[in-house]
Amino acid sequence: MNPPQEEPPAAGAGPAGGTGDGPARFARIWCRAVYPETATSMTRDEFEAHLVGLTRQLAEALHARPFSPVPGRAVGEALVAAHCTTADALPRILGIIDAYLPLYCAGDGELAAEEARVRCGRLQHAIASGFAASLQQRTRSEQEALSRATLSAQNSIANALHESETRFRAVFQDAALGIGIADMSGNILDTNLAMTQMLGIADHHVRASNIGDWTHPDDSADVWRMQDELRRGERDHYQVEKPYHRTDGTSLWTNLTVSLLRDAEARPQYMLAMVEDITERRLLNLRLRYQATHDALTELPNRALFFERLEQAVSPSSDVTRVGLCYLDLDGFKAVNDSLGHAVGDQLLIAVGERLRDCATEPGQLIARIGGDEFVALFVDPPSRRAVTALAQRALDALATPVEVGGRELMVRASIGVVEGPVTELNANEILRSADITMYRAKADGGNRFALADPDSDARAISRHHLTHHLPAALKGCEFFIEYQPLIRMEDGSLEGAEALVRWSHPRHGVLGPDRFIPLAEHTGLIVPLGRWVLREAVRQACEWQVQGIGGSRPLRLNVNLSPRQLHHPDLVDETVSVLEEFGLPPGSLCLEVTESAMVRADDHELKPLRQLADLGVGIALDDFGTGYSNLASLRRLPVSTLKLDRSFSEGLQHHPADPVDMKIVEGIVSLAHTLELSVTVEGVETGNQAERLRELGCDSAQGWYYARPGPPERLPEAV
Repeated sequence: MNPPQEEPPAAGAGPAGGTGDGPARFARIWCRAVYPETATSMTRDEFEAHLVGLTRQLAEALHARPFSPVPGRAVGEALVAAHCTTADALPRILGIIDAYLPLYCAGDGELAAEEARVRCGRLQHAIASGFAASLQQRTRSEQEALSRATLSAQNSIANALHESETRFRAVFQDAALGIGIADMSGNILDTNLAMTQMLGIADHHVRASNIGDWTHPDDSADVWRMQDELRRGERDHYQVEKPYHRTDGTSLWTNLTVSLLRDAEARPQYMLAMVEDITERRLLNLRLRYQATHDALTELPNRALFFERLEQAVSPSSDVTRVGLCYLDLDGFKAVNDSLGHAVGDQLLIAVGERLRDCATEPGQLIARIGGDEFVALFVDPPSRRAVTALAQRALDALATPVEVGGRELMVRASIGVVEGPVTELNANEILRSADITMYRAKADGGNRFALADPDSDARAISRHHLTHHLPAALKGCEFFIEYQPLIRMEDGSLEGAEALVRWSHPRHGVLGPDRFIPLAEHTGLIVPLGRWVLREAVRQACEWQVQGIGGSRPLRLNVNLSPRQLHHPDLVDETVSVLEEFGLPPGSLCLEVTESAMVRADDHELKPLRQLADLGVGIALDDFGTGYSNLASLRRLPVSTLKLDRSFSEGLQHHPADPVDMKIVEGIVSLAHTLELSVTVEGVETGNQAERLRELGCDSAQGWYYARPGPPERLPEAV
């Protein structure tokens, strides 16, 4: 079932995931898909209003910390209460939630896309569980009513035998539930058509069998115990999920209710079984559970399932005494992605996952991918520390043979941090953090090895002493350098400018990308002198390009990232103007990029420096647009001249045909931006088809690997 196509948000409308009408828009989409599949007496508008309330429950659960999927059960129960119970209702409900809930209700700036996807999956599982439980309860009530009708018919047989028999046979034969009657020895006396159709067996074969013949390897231990108690008259009914063999070799999963029928003197006479086919519902629950707990690329358990197992192992109620953990990170994986592309990197990760899976085959061992090129091996109750280190060594040995990807043989190296000890000494987060720190120690020692956790080393690694004290020396010692990624004008393919991207050539760790040091520099406040250096160096380089005539008659635009802490620095305006005047760069040739989350959170006082710079002619770009608050209504108050559309919105345009939803979203954003007299720059353009689609949608400029990768300033003319 394909989700309905949603129109692009209207100008001024609250966006997906923001504080506007995101839940209302999601409820509208939800209603459109689900209302035809209901038997409710509510009008469409009343039903949509009902879904708005359920949507807000899901949105609150999605953002709750700590996260709990329990509210999803209440939503599933409420949908059954609203009579959303046709055969296609649950798949449609879950399909709409999967496609649109993260889009309209997950963008508060604090919830990463991967975390939102995992939480959404767990909420889907809870909704399905609540839906199934509520539907099961309703079915049970109907079953009990049928049981009472059956007993009433048996008790009144002397007075109205023909009438009661006719009524019973009508209910018996026409019921959608499978029904079977057996004597107290378990011999099956009669079944209805629904029962034989479910089992795929002729009715005379069923009637010739005994209840004891219908065993299955997946029967729970309690099924036959409760059956014996009912046969002895020690209980009047029981309910359980039970599988049955079909003649085609498949299994029929059922919600089985067995009731004891007594005569007028309360003596047990018959056993009445009512069977509801829940095979599809169970498969759906298993599929949702798998999707929520497994990595889509490698099909290994993901971070959520790993933490679930680790927390179970270290919980006070667990009987586990010791736990071992190997935290593995590939050495040089970023270089593979940068040089050969993400498709090759993905194939490499798949191959690594397969090799690691083969290393952990013993009981209590679990291999998981927890993000990027990071894998973990969990060992519950290892016989010794040596067994955990042996697992780490097997992983290194498995990766020693080159991996063939796309006709190339790639050498794979890894660094592994090993933690092993009693579960009473550390909690789950501390175990993972210790293993992570130890892994970086192994990497610092040259990589392609494992290291054992050491409390003293952990304490030293956790501290920020090295970064705090070395960053000023790195600035003075010229350890930082800037790479420039071209900005291309989509109208004619000419060079419009470049974005300055800072790198750290660390003497021990090699070249570090901004993701490795910018967050720490931001936290310590050292981002301010670093940002000042980046601005000065980038402006100087822009002036050199102008002298060289790069860009032709139109001056190049230089984009420089501005961190949230810089945004709040009192000397931002004076320092920026001073640098421009020192090198003689026109203000219009500089564009400061501020992340969407930082700018939308800022109040009018905090936005004042940006307004002052904008009044001087400096461009202001809203960076990573669509990944934070996505508050389109607030664009009118922000002093921005450019929207930088995050790569996630354009990824669907790489395929042929392009994703129509992504096309509509980009088209809507471009239309709104141009209405507000803003230009649109797209990040992450990787293919020619993608570039052509974006040009047709009206995007003004773009950057990405399709045009050029970040590089030294002398390579910029090559992008022309």
